Amino acid sequence: MPVVELKIPNLGESISSVTFSKWLKPNGSVVAMDEPLCEIETEKANQELGAETSGKLTWVANEGDDLPVGAIYAKIDTDASGSSTPAPSAPASKTPETSTATPEKSTHYAAGTPSPAASKILTEAGVNPENVAGTGRDGRITKEDAQKATQTPSTEAPAKTSEPAAAPQPPQPGSRSERRERMSRMRRTIAKRLVSAKNNTAMLTTFNEVDMSGLMALREKYQEAFVKKYGIKLGFMSVFAKACAKVLLEMPDVNARIDGDDVVYHDYADISIAISTPTGLVVPPIRNVESLHFSDIELKLKELAGKARDGKLSLDEMTGGTFTITNGGIFGSLMSTPIINEPQSAILGMHAIKERPIAVDGKIEIRPMMYLALSYDHRIIDGSTSVTFLVKVKNLIEDPISLLMDL
Repeated sequence: MPVVELKIPNLGESISSVTFSKWLKPNGSVVAMDEPLCEIETEKANQELGAETSGKLTWVANEGDDLPVGAIYAKIDTDASGSSTPAPSAPASKTPETSTATPEKSTHYAAGTPSPAASKILTEAGVNPENVAGTGRDGRITKEDAQKATQTPSTEAPAKTSEPAAAPQPPQPGSRSERRERMSRMRRTIAKRLVSAKNNTAMLTTFNEVDMSGLMALREKYQEAFVKKYGIKLGFMSVFAKACAKVLLEMPDVNARIDGDDVVYHDYADISIAISTPTGLVVPPIRNVESLHFSDIELKLKELAGKARDGKLSLDEMTGGTFTITNGGIFGSLMSTPIINEPQSAILGMHAIKERPIAVDGKIEIRPMMYLALSYDHRIIDGSTSVTFLVKVKNLIEDPISLLMDL
């Protein structure tokens, strides 16, 4: 068959449909095999789809469409693939003074192709990708390349800079205008899961407070040496994750999940960390936290956070987790009741550190205090178990030396 139909692939057991978010190649253009054609959005992450063969591309799906797995999103006419063969001869007429991006295009089809993030930056700035030298793999244009190009725009840019001026103005006082925007697939999925967690679990929250003096003093004393040895700062999250992992293995009920009429216990602690992104909240897990060093946790967290904000988390990196930690304190939250991340049975909420007067050995002292919240599924976790868990975590944080010595 000269025409090949491209279909939405099977991306995982839990994914039955996707949102077609963006075309990366124009309709009617000649594409090479494996060349990125479009970007789709699943309930977990964004992903590029590549050409299965060379030829002329014909769009079938439109940006914003919801498509089931197996649906046709494009067609490629393989009879037209020969029209792409003259391309390598083009650089022969170029002078040696041409940009380094030009010869790369002749050696690899991906040369000069912007990544989704780079494409967005270039489009918004009105910069033609052909005028940008790609430094990524096989000559692709990276996000950093696009940012540099938009800082020093080409001569084409001034002609297009008038476009952003047409953007909607902020509403005036007394205005009653409205806007309607389609929710992203990730936001829709988050909404469904939050409602499901509220409706399908016997969720309850218990609170406690922790004195952060000991941990803050430890960080201050050893931070410089820690950075010098491991190349990353020691944050609060790695210590809380390590403390939770230790207690989770001591109290398996909090680390378990309900599966029908069974309870599934885990002999490991895969702790999901809530990360805020422009498209919604994601909770990728850090696996086997109980066996990781603090520096390993910090480095993995930095990697996952970077990928999450760039929309580059893989499905495998989004899957799993036996317990979740969320830190609303980075946004200034003093206290909250976090919602369980199904099918897990518990989630720990960290909050802002505030200096408060507390009684210490019969005296009033000002200490940096943080409220902790543990939301849990009462079907599997008893009230006494949840309180004991939170107290144990509190004691480890207040005496971090005992955590380091595994006492």
